[in-house]
Amino acid sequence: MTDNTRPYGAQEPRPQQPYAYPEAPAYPPQQPVTTASGVTVWPGDGSGNGSGNGGGGPYAGFAEPQPPGSPASPAHHGGRRARKPAALLAAVAIVAAVVGGGSAALVGELTGRADSTTHSTPVQNASSRSSGGVAAVAKAVSPSIVEIKATTTSGRSTGSGVVVTGDGEIVTNNHVVAGADTVQVAFSDGSTKTAKVVGTDPDKDLALIKAEGASGLKPAAFGDSRKVRVGDEVVAIGSPEGLTGTVTSGIVSALNRDVTVSKEEGRGKQQRGVPQWPFEFGGNQYNGDTGSSKTTYKAIQTDASLNPGNSGGALINMNGEIIGINSAMYAPSSGGGAGGSAGSVGLGFAIPADTVKADLAKLRAGGAGGGDS
Repeated sequence: MTDNTRPYGAQEPRPQQPYAYPEAPAYPPQQPVTTASGVTVWPGDGSGNGSGNGGGGPYAGFAEPQPPGSPASPAHHGGRRARKPAALLAAVAIVAAVVGGGSAALVGELTGRADSTTHSTPVQNASSRSSGGVAAVAKAVSPSIVEIKATTTSGRSTGSGVVVTGDGEIVTNNHVVAGADTVQVAFSDGSTKTAKVVGTDPDKDLALIKAEGASGLKPAAFGDSRKVRVGDEVVAIGSPEGLTGTVTSGIVSALNRDVTVSKEEGRGKQQRGVPQWPFEFGGNQYNGDTGSSKTTYKAIQTDASLNPGNSGGALINMNGEIIGINSAMYAPSSGGGAGGSAGSVGLGFAIPADTVKADLAKLRAGGAGGGDS
């Protein structure tokens, strides 16, 4: 019989179990990221799956184990145990809010930076902006549109042009500068320069002039006229009746209209000192006789108001891109036996931008020199 030497009522001591602590990560903790706006974002997603101060990490949610019966044991502080979950949830909510706000700021900053580098057109869909539309297009493109005054032996013609390069290349209609002895260009800032005719292409009714001594001009952006659709909103900028920088708007009302213009010099008749350049459309002649030497091209038709002096100016889409060079307009008193007063009735025509772009090299080389080609 074995003697029991333990005092009466004493319990056998329980063996102490070692407490296992989570192992430290094998990689250094990630560092916080500070955005340009001053928000510090700690690594992690706030769900306990990341690492670092804001993301839970391998130690997130773990308290240091306490031996049973210690003062920190929940068995001794029932009331404090009931309050801990609420405090923990509140702390987690605060951390999540901070991390979420920082993440949003970071994403917003990166998204904004990407947007600022991907857009290249002058206006970027101005029609969808609260302060955009025609006003935004006009503000963006007007510096690229000029007034042209060409003096010939028969008088002076007024038209418009579009700046192609910063050093003074300007595209316009051939009929604006045909046979000109001198050419003057007026810019949107009021300054003027003398220009010389570089090349002409009467078959396409296009010409290229160069403003002498020009620099730092704002070239226009040419769009893809193949993407133009009937019903697209457009803006026209030019110098009708010598009124520099006039802006009108409308839509593309038709495509691929056959417009015939004269290739001969001096075919325009004078009305109030402004030439009315003749053209043919639909079997009728307008603004006078086109003569025997003429050419036909496919034009964009628009109901944006065009008047004498708009020739050579820009037809622009709502992204601020040039989609056509305005070249002809219909006045009800000028052809087909129609009566009424002169002026735009919403039938204008423009040479497609793709035709202009394809012809620039030829114009720079001198073009057809004003004769048949």
